Amino acid sequence: MGQSGFDYLGIARSAGGKSWRQQLNEHGENAALHIEQKYNVPAALALVLAARGIEAGNVPAFLNPSLRALMPEPYKLQDMEKAAKRLCRACLSHEKIAVFADYDVDGACSAALLLRFLAAVGVDCRLYVPDRLTEGYGPNEKALRLLAAEGVSLIITVDCGANSSAVFKAAQLAEVDILVLDHHRPAQPQNGLNKAGGERAGQQIIADFIHVNPNRPDDESGLGTLCAAGVVFMCLTATARLLRAQNIQTIPDLLGLLDLVALATICDIVPLYGLNRAFVTKGLLIARQQRNIGLQALAQAARIKAPLNSYHFGYILGPRINAGGRVGDAALGARLLSCDKAEEADHIAAQLDSLNYGRQALEAEQLRQAMEQIETAAASEQSEAAKMVFACGNWHIGIIGLLAARLKERFGLPAFIMTKQATGRVTGSARASGAFDLGALIAQAVAANMLEKGGGHRQAAGFSLAADRLEDFRRFLAANLAAVNSAQETSAHEEAHILKLDGSLSAGGATVELIEELAKAGPYGAGWPQPLFAFPNHNLAYVQAVGKDGAHLRVILADGHGGRLNAVAFRAGQTELGQFLLSHAGQQAHIAGTLSLNYWNGQTTPQLHIIDAAAAE
Repeated sequence: MGQSGFDYLGIARSAGGKSWRQQLNEHGENAALHIEQKYNVPAALALVLAARGIEAGNVPAFLNPSLRALMPEPYKLQDMEKAAKRLCRACLSHEKIAVFADYDVDGACSAALLLRFLAAVGVDCRLYVPDRLTEGYGPNEKALRLLAAEGVSLIITVDCGANSSAVFKAAQLAEVDILVLDHHRPAQPQNGLNKAGGERAGQQIIADFIHVNPNRPDDESGLGTLCAAGVVFMCLTATARLLRAQNIQTIPDLLGLLDLVALATICDIVPLYGLNRAFVTKGLLIARQQRNIGLQALAQAARIKAPLNSYHFGYILGPRINAGGRVGDAALGARLLSCDKAEEADHIAAQLDSLNYGRQALEAEQLRQAMEQIETAAASEQSEAAKMVFACGNWHIGIIGLLAARLKERFGLPAFIMTKQATGRVTGSARASGAFDLGALIAQAVAANMLEKGGGHRQAAGFSLAADRLEDFRRFLAANLAAVNSAQETSAHEEAHILKLDGSLSAGGATVELIEELAKAGPYGAGWPQPLFAFPNHNLAYVQAVGKDGAHLRVILADGHGGRLNAVAFRAGQTELGQFLLSHAGQQAHIAGTLSLNYWNGQTTPQLHIIDAAAAE
C-alpha cells in the first residue's frame, strides 16, 4: 500500500531534517501499474509519470511532445498580429532595427533569436544591452535617444519594457516605433483601467507602442509561463508566415533556433510543462547537433564532455552567460549566441568562463557578509525576521540576485536583498518559492508608490527605491507577509520539510538503460521535479571528501546482491548530511537522491546525486 501520508521507511527526521514520504497513494500506485503494463515501460518510469499526473491515455503524446500539438496560433497572444505586421514591414523595407535586451540569459537568447532571424532576411540590426551598473534594468531615455539618433526606426525590447511606457514617452522619439516582447508582470495601478484606452498596466499607451506579453492583464492566451524567448519565438513564427506570403526566400529554419529557446526556458526557471516542455525537449535535440557556434564554444570552454542536457544549460552554461551581465560586459552573452565566426565565439566564451570564476569568488564573500547582517538582525528579534530575509548592504549589484536565491534556499523564506548606490537609490532583488507570488507583491508596491520601479515573476523579482523609503518598504513587506493565510503558511512550512520520493531502487538496478528511460519523462526542472528515489539499506562502501576544502563527498553505495553505484553529495562537506555520510562510512543507511549519467574517458556510467540520508535501524 502506498505511504503518501506516512513516513516512508519510518523516517520522520533524516540527516537533512526531513520526513520521507512516497509521492503516490494506493490509487496512484495502481495507476502506475496500469501504465507499466499497458505500455511495457519500466516500473520506475511508470511511477514517475503517475506521480506527475500523466493519465494512461496521454502517455504516448507526453513521451513524444510535439510543437505542432502544443504551440497555439501565435495571434492568440494579445497584439501579436500588430507586432508581426510591424516587424514584417520593417524587414520588407530594410529598416534599421535595434534590439534592446535584458542582460540575463533570457534576454541574451531573445536577442540572439532576433539577430539571427533579421540577419538571414538581410536587415540591418543593432544590439543594445544596458550596463547593469550605470544604466540599470530596462530601457532608459538616454539609450533610446542614442538609438534614434543612429537612424533606428524600430526598437524591439526583449525581456524588458513591460513597465517602461513612461520612459518611452519621456524619450519623445520622433519617427521611431516601439515593440515590446516581454513576459514580466506589468505593475497595475490601484484605480484599475487608465484613461488611455484599454491596457491595465499602470502606463500611458503611446503611439506605435506595441506590447506583446502573455502576462498583460488583458491577455487571454493562457501562456503566462512562457519566458521572453518563447514570446520572441512565437513572434518570429508569425512574422515568418507573413514574409513567406511576400515570397521572401531567406527566412531561417526557426526549429533550428529552438536551442536558444530551450536555454532561456531552463535558465529563467519557468515551469517545464506544456509548450515549455516541447520547447526544451526539441531545443536540446538541436543543441546536441552543435548548430550554434557560440553555444558550442561555451560548452568547450566549460569543459563539458557529455551531450548537452538541461543540467548543463541551467547550472553550467547559464551562469557563464549571466556572468557577463553581472560582473562584465552585459552584451557578451547575446553576442556569443548570435555569433557565426568560430574565432570570435572562442574568444567571447573564454571571457565568460573567466568572468564566471570571478563571480563565484565575489558571491562567496558577499554571501558571508549578508549572513553576518542577517544573524545580527535575528539576534535583535525583529518581529518580521520570522517572515522573510531582508538585508541591504554595499554589495555588487550583479550579485544580489544570486544572494537572494542562496538565502531563500538556506532559510526557506522569501528573500529581499538590496544594495546601496551612490545616487542615493537602493536596488534590490527578491526570490521566493512555493505559493508565494513575488511578482504580484512587487507590482502592488510599485502601484502604491512604495517603489520607484519593479517587476518580475512569481518566484523572482527586481526593484528599486529611494534610500529613505527603505524602512517603509520593510514595514510594507512585513505587513503583507503577515497577512498571508496562516493555514497556507503552515502548510508551506510543513511541505518544505517533506522529501517526496518516487519509489525505491537498488544500486544494481540503477542502470544506464533505466536512466535513459527516465529521461523520456523529462526534461526536469521548475514545476516538473526530477525523479527522487530511495536506496534502502545500502552499505556506504566508500565515503571521501573531495574538492576544495572538502566541499563535496564522493560515495560508493553497495546493495546486498553485489550491485554498486557511484554517488556524489555536492556542497555537503560542512552540512549535517555530509557529517552523517562521513560518520556512517562502512555502515548501512537509507539514501535518497536523483540519477544521472556520467560521461568519463569514453565510458557512460550511472551516478547518484545524494539529496538526503537516514540511519537504517
